[in-house]
Amino acid sequence: MGIKPTKLALSLSAIFGLTSLSSFAFAADLDSKATSKQAVIDSSSVDETLVVIGRSPNNPLNIAANVNVIDAGDIQMSGASNLGDLLRGQSGIQISDNNTGPVFSMRGFSASQAASNTLILLDGRRLNNIDIAAPSVSAISVSQIERVEILSGSSGVLYGDQAVGGVINIITKAPTDIGGGLQLATGSFNMLEAKGDMSGAINEAWHYYLAASYNESDNYRDENDSQTSSVLGRVQYQADKQDFFIETSYYDNDRQTPGSLSGTELADDPRQANPWNIGDYIHEITSAVRSGYFYQLNNNWNTGLDVSYSDSATKSIQWGGYGRNDRTLLSVSPKAIAKYVVDNGELNIVGGIDYHLGESEFSWGRSNQQTQTSAYVQATVPLTQSLSYVVGGRYAQADDDLVDGDAYPNGVDLEQDAHAFEFGLNYRHSSGHRVYVRADENFRFAKVDEQAYTSPGVIGLKPQTGRSYEAGWDFINAIHQLTVNVYRLDLEDEIIWDPSAQKPDGGQFDGANVNAEASRRYGVSTQYDMQVSSDLVFGISYDYIDAEFTNGVNQGKALSWVAKHNGRGYVSYDINDHWQVFAEGAYTGERFIEGDNANLDPKLDSYVLTNIAINYTRNHWSASLRADNLLDEDYVSAGYYSIWGSGYYPGEGRNLRLSTSYRF
Repeated sequence: MGIKPTKLALSLSAIFGLTSLSSFAFAADLDSKATSKQAVIDSSSVDETLVVIGRSPNNPLNIAANVNVIDAGDIQMSGASNLGDLLRGQSGIQISDNNTGPVFSMRGFSASQAASNTLILLDGRRLNNIDIAAPSVSAISVSQIERVEILSGSSGVLYGDQAVGGVINIITKAPTDIGGGLQLATGSFNMLEAKGDMSGAINEAWHYYLAASYNESDNYRDENDSQTSSVLGRVQYQADKQDFFIETSYYDNDRQTPGSLSGTELADDPRQANPWNIGDYIHEITSAVRSGYFYQLNNNWNTGLDVSYSDSATKSIQWGGYGRNDRTLLSVSPKAIAKYVVDNGELNIVGGIDYHLGESEFSWGRSNQQTQTSAYVQATVPLTQSLSYVVGGRYAQADDDLVDGDAYPNGVDLEQDAHAFEFGLNYRHSSGHRVYVRADENFRFAKVDEQAYTSPGVIGLKPQTGRSYEAGWDFINAIHQLTVNVYRLDLEDEIIWDPSAQKPDGGQFDGANVNAEASRRYGVSTQYDMQVSSDLVFGISYDYIDAEFTNGVNQGKALSWVAKHNGRGYVSYDINDHWQVFAEGAYTGERFIEGDNANLDPKLDSYVLTNIAINYTRNHWSASLRADNLLDEDYVSAGYYSIWGSGYYPGEGRNLRLSTSYRF
C-alpha cells in the first residue's frame, strides 16, 4: 500500500507476469479475484489495494479487521519456493510440520487444532477437509500464485464454519496477457523442479490460462522422499454485463513419512527415520473443478453463483498398517452484492447462501456424509465521511450421517446448528490513517473423526463457539507503514483431543475427543515497514499470544504448542538494476510440546530461522538463489506429548535452492 517494492522487485513482477488482474478478471469471482497491490509512485496514493477476503472487493483500510496481502512483488522478492516458507512469521502465523507438509495456525491453536480453526481457501474454494486431516498445500506451486490474502482473526459471519483464528485465501493467476514462461530449479537433498505456464486470448471475450509444475526431493530426513505435481487450467469470458469462468485443477502429493523420534534419537541424529516407520507413506491425489457466473442487474446490484467440486483419494501406510480415505466436497454459493452512494459515502451490502455437501469414507469401516447449509448478510454503513460501521449475521445447520464400525456400527444421525453475529466501527482520519474496533462470533462443527471417537455416553460433540474482540490502528504513507492490532478470543465447548478421557466402547486406544473447558487467548500483533530509499526496504513484526485454560483441571495452564512470542524481520536491497538481495529472520519462542496441557515437561527451546535470497533479472531472464535456515538451526517443527515418552519431528536443516526462469 504505502510501501512500494524496490525497483528490482517491480521488474521481477513484470517479468514473471504477476501484475494485478486485468479487466479480463472475472468480476463475479468476488471471493478470490480483484486488483492486487501496486507500487506507490505518488505519496498520496494509498487506496490502490483491493482485497476480496471480505467476499466483495474492498480496500483493507475500509474493512474493520486485520488484513494483510502478500502480493506479487513480495513473493518474488522473497524467493520463497513453497507456501510454508512464504507464510512463516506472517501476520502471527505459526507453522507446524511433521515432515509431511505445513499446517498453519493463527490466534493460538495447536497443530492438531489448526486444521479445524484456520480456514484455508484456494481461489475461494475451501481446502479444509470434513475429517481432521490438514489441508494439503504442498502441491500448490508458488509460481501459480498471484497473491495471498490473510485475515487474522475470527470471520464467523462471512465464512462460517472453521473461520475461528483466521482465513488464508490463496489466489492463483488469471488470464491477464498473452505469453508464458518456464522455470527450472535444483537444490539440496537432490531436489529437482520444473514449472511452466501460458496465457492467451481466444478472441476479445474469451481468455485462457494453463500452468503445470513438478517437484521431487529426498528431503532433509531419511525415508522422507517426495514427489508433487499440479496442473491448473482456466477459461474466462467477459461481456458488458455478464462474466463466466470455469477452471479445473489436479494435485498429486506423494511423500514418505519417517515418523517421530524420541528425545535421545533427536539429539543423536535428527535426520534418521524411526525404524518402525520405514516404508510408511501418504499419497494424496485431488482433482477439482470450479465455475462461476456473474450478472450485473443494474448500477447498484450484482449477482453471482460459484460452484465447486473436489474429489480426493488418500492412500497411506502408517506404522505398517494400510489405510485409505476418499473424500468429496460439493459447494454451491449464490450471493448478491449492492453498492449505493449515499450522502456520507458508499453503502455496501453482501449476502448469500453457502451449501456444502461433504463425504468421507475410510477403509476401516468409518464413513460420514455431512451437509452444511447457512445464510449470511453483512452491511457496511457510512455514518460520516470518515466513520462507518459494519453489522452482519449468519445462521448455519449441519447434518451428519455417521457410521463407525466400533462406535456407531448401526449409524447415527446428528443435527446441529450455530450462529454468528458481528459489529465493528471503522474510522478513517485520512486516506492512510484509520482505527477500528470489532466484535465477531465464530463456530465450528466437529469433524467426522472427532464425532466417531467420543467417550461412552457422548453421542455427538457440541459445536465449538467463540467470541472475538479486537481493535487496531493503521498508518500508511509512501515511506512508512505501521499496523497494530490487539485482540481477545474466548472459546466455549472447544473441541480437543484429551488423552486422559475415557475411550469409546470398542475403542482401540486410550483417550477421546471432548468438548473441553473454556479457554481464552489474547494478544498483540504489530508490524512496521519502511521504504528507506528507492533501493532499500526493511520491516519488522512482533506477535504476542497469551493462551490458557480458564476452567477445569488445567485452569491457568498455558495451551500447548502456542509460542507466546514470535517475530520477524526482513530487508530487501537493490544492488543495481539487475541484482537484489533479500534476507529475513523468523523467531519462534518457547512453548510446551503439543498435548502437554498440564505443562508437565520443560518447554521446547526457542529458535530463529535465517533465510536469504539473491535475485537477478535481465530482459526476459531471471534467476534466484535462496538459502533457507542458512545457519543450520536445530529445532522441533512438530511434537506430541506422552507420559511414556514424547515424539519429536525435527525441522529441516540448511536448504539451498537455485532457479532460473524465462518469460516470453
